[in-house]
Amino acid sequence: MTLQQLRYVAMVAEKGTMTEAATELYISQPSLTKSIRELEKELEIVIFERTNKGIVVSHEGEQFLAYARQVIEQADLLEEKYMHKSGRKQQFCVSTQHYSFAVNAFVDLIKEHGTAQYDFSFRETQTYEIIEDVAAMKSEIGILYLNDFNEKVLRKIMKVKELVFTELFVAKPHIFISNRHPLASRKSVTMEELHEYPYLSFEQGEHNSFYYSEEIFSTVQRIKNIRVRDRATLFNLLIGLDGYTVCSGVIDSELNGGNIVAVPLEKEGDMHIGYVSHQKSHFSRLGIAYIDALKRNIGENTELI
Repeated sequence: MTLQQLRYVAMVAEKGTMTEAATELYISQPSLTKSIRELEKELEIVIFERTNKGIVVSHEGEQFLAYARQVIEQADLLEEKYMHKSGRKQQFCVSTQHYSFAVNAFVDLIKEHGTAQYDFSFRETQTYEIIEDVAAMKSEIGILYLNDFNEKVLRKIMKVKELVFTELFVAKPHIFISNRHPLASRKSVTMEELHEYPYLSFEQGEHNSFYYSEEIFSTVQRIKNIRVRDRATLFNLLIGLDGYTVCSGVIDSELNGGNIVAVPLEKEGDMHIGYVSHQKSHFSRLGIAYIDALKRNIGENTELI
């Protein structure tokens, strides 16, 4: 196994075809195909599955790529420092529940560490997919919460998938509502007072278990329910329908708009918000920088509550 072969695999995964990858690498397609087949034979794994529609990365190939990209990144850093070569395209991916501080941290990461070339991904997605992304090493970091209700189940799943949860902070229950909502001026609200208003939550797709809910108190029965897939839709419905969603209370008026406010909810139930990582991988330079940015933004935003 050589560094060159690792670069070949990463390029094929990025381009999606041998032809495009070979063009980008300035080698012939037969030479590229032969090199990757030799690597697969040496490691006794299938990195790319060949289909009638082209090639796709296999499950074991996804894990191999995660390790390979870490090696490539370190090699690039060595070349930059000691051989004065310009940096190659940086790659980084994070999967997260819908948190404004996670977005702000991602912005800071790009401003501070983005070079002339980079390929970053920020996935605001379902809880199940966050766990799967990190388990398959598609994402280096996943952001979600644990509480008394879901912790036992999610920790069991994470243990099986060899994941580690690191807590960032503990949040008390709040609701997000429009600043024009009848309850917006209250110092706190109860579940009973929210009974008549539409409840908004993020859809969890096929894995719509209460344990995967992005909102705490997911088992509470509500007479008006609306499920959405993205943050913008949820906030528009909060404003247009006098709806509410249960949340951490961490809000950024610059990102979410000044017409959304957080009001404490009079109900017991802490949210332990943190990040998930794979226990077999080491944080990249960008991963460490993103975690630092998360901590800074959490400190700034929690002061707004």
